[in-house]
Amino acid sequence: MPFSERWRGVPWIVLSAAGFGAMAIFAKLAYRDGVDLPTMLFLRFAIAGVLLAAWGSAQGMRWPRGRNLLWLLAMGGVGYVGQAYCYFAALQHASAGLVALLLYLYPALVTIFSALLLRRQIGVGRGWAVAAALAGTALTIGGDLHSQPLGVWLGVGAAMIYSVYILVGEGVITRTGPLPGATVVMLAAAGVFGGAAFTSGLSLPATATGWLAVLAIAVFSTLLAILGFFKGLEKLGAADASTLSTLEPLITLVLAALVLGEVISNLQLFGGLLILAAVVYLARHGIKQTTDA
Repeated sequence: MPFSERWRGVPWIVLSAAGFGAMAIFAKLAYRDGVDLPTMLFLRFAIAGVLLAAWGSAQGMRWPRGRNLLWLLAMGGVGYVGQAYCYFAALQHASAGLVALLLYLYPALVTIFSALLLRRQIGVGRGWAVAAALAGTALTIGGDLHSQPLGVWLGVGAAMIYSVYILVGEGVITRTGPLPGATVVMLAAAGVFGGAAFTSGLSLPATATGWLAVLAIAVFSTLLAILGFFKGLEKLGAADASTLSTLEPLITLVLAALVLGEVISNLQLFGGLLILAAVVYLARHGIKQTTDA
């Protein structure tokens, strides 16, 4: 793909990274307001899914059918449900920074799976960029010693599920388009979490601050973030889109310091610079891919 065409995917991934990076902060604020996990995730996906469906319908969006629809329902109702549950549950047992680190095991996993399963050539330079991004992500956390082991395991689980989700989504979204794909994924996830929330009893926000946090998760950290990632995925492919998204933990750390009072060390700042260096490199270099019919 020409450089100019690839470059168009970069702003979408940056927008997605900002949304996902801020999500941990909004979730912590919503938890403080008494919102429980099933209710938060139901509201997140229901609000975002309905808004996106309305927008798509107004523009004459064609809904996916057949096998593509089944794949998207599985991505939303199984893959994204599993990833979201692990991620938000981890935030109840670990710091936002540590959860961001553990989730960002997934760019390395996606890259490895792409090479092993899809026979894509990583290349030396791109391999070093992935290593630098992962090393920078680790440094931005700086060794959290206060989180519970359950939070660690949930964070690792979120990374593993998300890796598979991304590789599946690359092919499906190419066939259906990002708008229909994102809509079905979110509505499917909303259906699963809605069942769980109504079964256990809704726990709605108690104050305006809580509602604003939930709406921010639904609109900025879900609607715009997922659509942005799908748009970038079309241009960059799964491995590059995932690695560019390593801006997310840097955004999480900055917002955690500003909103939650978490301290950022010099080591963490150096890690952030490594992440940005990897982002610049990956934005300027393509991927050599091999596919077999």
